Amino acid sequence: MGPTAWKLLGTAAAVAAGSVANKVVSGVWEKAAGKPAPNDPLNTDDVSWKEALLFAALSGLVIQLTRVAAQRKAAQMYQKRAGHLPKAIADRI
Repeated sequence: MGPTAWKLLGTAAAVAAGSVANKVVSGVWEKAAGKPAPNDPLNTDDVSWKEALLFAALSGLVIQLTRVAAQRKAAQMYQKRAGHLPKAIADRI
């Protein structure tokens, strides 16, 4: 496995995790707030500052946590299959 395989695997893991995290955040928001998640936090008619900032903070936190977890798992899978960490990661350590 080479650098291209890692780029594809790492990117796919991050994109999939971001998509799942977005759905989770929206679901949690709907249950907690009792209304749909803001689909456009910049819409000042429907979304207050408090809601926009809270939704942004929650989204950012959950999406980054899931991306890190997914990319770590992808690196573990790569290492198990290739016998070494991806070069992009090994060079940083």
